[in-house]
Amino acid sequence: MGWLGVLLVGWGVVGLGWAWGAGDGAKGAPNLLFILTDQQYAGAMSCAGNLDVSTPAIDSLAARGVRFESAYCSQPLCLPSRVAMVTGAYPHEFEATHNAPKWERALVPLLGSVLSAGGYQCAWFGKWHLPLEPSKTAEHGFAIVEHDRGRGNDERIAGAVSRFLARPDGRPFFVVASFTNPHNICEWARGEPTPEGPIPPPPPPEACPALPQNYEIPFDEPEVIRAIQARHPPGYPTTGWAPDRWRQYRWAYCRLVEKVDAEVRRLLDVIEERGVAGTTIVIFSSDHGDGNGAHRWNQKQVLYEEATRVPFVITTPGMRAGRVDRDHLIDAGLDLYPTLCDFARVKPPPHLRGRSVRPLLEDAASASWREHVVCETEFAANSGGMGISGRLVRTGRYKYICYSEGGRREQFFDIQKDPGESLNLIGVPELAAGIREHRERLARWCRETGDAFPVPGTAGSP
Repeated sequence: MGWLGVLLVGWGVVGLGWAWGAGDGAKGAPNLLFILTDQQYAGAMSCAGNLDVSTPAIDSLAARGVRFESAYCSQPLCLPSRVAMVTGAYPHEFEATHNAPKWERALVPLLGSVLSAGGYQCAWFGKWHLPLEPSKTAEHGFAIVEHDRGRGNDERIAGAVSRFLARPDGRPFFVVASFTNPHNICEWARGEPTPEGPIPPPPPPEACPALPQNYEIPFDEPEVIRAIQARHPPGYPTTGWAPDRWRQYRWAYCRLVEKVDAEVRRLLDVIEERGVAGTTIVIFSSDHGDGNGAHRWNQKQVLYEEATRVPFVITTPGMRAGRVDRDHLIDAGLDLYPTLCDFARVKPPPHLRGRSVRPLLEDAASASWREHVVCETEFAANSGGMGISGRLVRTGRYKYICYSEGGRREQFFDIQKDPGESLNLIGVPELAAGIREHRERLARWCRETGDAFPVPGTAGSP
């Protein structure tokens, strides 16, 4: 665990002298609904201009709220991303960088426990995938957890939320609705049944979405990326696929997004029918993205845009609606915790790494904000990590990526001119100062978060 975990475990909650969840309390506080999909990249919404998919439910949230276009997950893998959401810290700080970790106890006050202490009814419906067992209510703070490790998770959520709302007790609620799709694209790619129910067979390739403009593998791509593909065939069965098969993959992915959008619609209808829509703040996001054929990559874990940039939409009653924020860099994992505490008028614990995005909703022009976000990765199979990691630093215009080993470790992209990340600028002399600045930003971040990642050009690093 990083220095943060050591510090908080050593001190203990009482030793910190902090009144977790203290503040104005829940009186008059809004209801909070966090809708989380799984493996949905930021462009997989019709409101983002994608003509291959139709997402009217998600679009309705964006039409009533603010959609942040530059939102990144904390790590592009299920469990680590969710750990960042509930801890407010980076996954490496609690050694939760792959899908296998198990915790005996919470290492910091978790999101549900803080909001529960602040007077909220906290309930989680759908996919769990956190390192704590759902039964440990005292640790995670969710008095109700209804999840299903098998099939048909998504179709149960709206009904479960409806039953929960039929038992009001006078307190505001914090509900997590955690959907599985479009994660079923993993099974589809392997030719297996999709756990959330079938989709039709794909049409001929010519009737499927076109290949993405960045379909080709960059000639100077870091060597570890394709090495990982070769090491884990179950995760990457797409190696060697022909273009036509990739087009059918992209078609299937769109259908799975539409499948979960229909469940989001059912959920929003429940909120309306139960009469709480006017008092409920809704945040919509995803734990990470999917390669979707860009650079011939499926799945996640890699640090390209399709895997790391995620939807992030906030809708609050009475806000100026339908705005798109393209400028502010959001950490969709770390910023969730402080944002929810801000809306709930609950005092957050001091260890949080993120920032509340509420000021950006109220007065984006004058709000002070961060200059960069950092995203981490550790390549992993289901059994655990592979010992190869990566980090990215995204600033307003540029994106720096570095992996821990292999040839051609670094990438540097001008995201404004090259959003598909096809032209690596790492060796361009005119950009040497900017590349050095991004390395220094990453090295500083590593020092601040207790991360031993080897940043090029720093002491002890190649």
